[in-house]
Amino acid sequence: QVQLVESGGGLVQAGGSLRLSCAASGRTFSSYAMGWFRQAPGKEREFVAGIDLNGGDTLYADSVKGRFTISRDNAKKQVYLQMNSLKPEDTAIYSCAARAGVVAGRRPYDYAYWGQGTQVTVSS
Repeated sequence: QVQLVESGGGLVQAGGSLRLSCAASGRTFSSYAMGWFRQAPGKEREFVAGIDLNGGDTLYADSVKGRFTISRDNAKKQVYLQMNSLKPEDTAIYSCAARAGVVAGRRPYDYAYWGQGTQVTVSS
């Protein structure tokens, strides 16, 4: 089992950057593929990015490709989401999630463990 805690959210102007972090507890973090999802008010949760358990393979939603970068540090038990060129439509609560297995998935039900989320607000 793994517990997840996100940090790094905040208010930023359009065009700015934020770096989200997700800290994991538990001894087997390196056994989990990780993902970032977001949910805006009145909308369904959507996939943002995913990374395999070794950090060698990444997935991105088309809406963030080229602007966001997911990475992980297994020694520190952290996964990161670097967000550049932020847009108002990126405003949402961002959550990290863990999935036992090698590869990340794009669907919320691929993941068994979730953090509480961190708010990202992008002003125009």
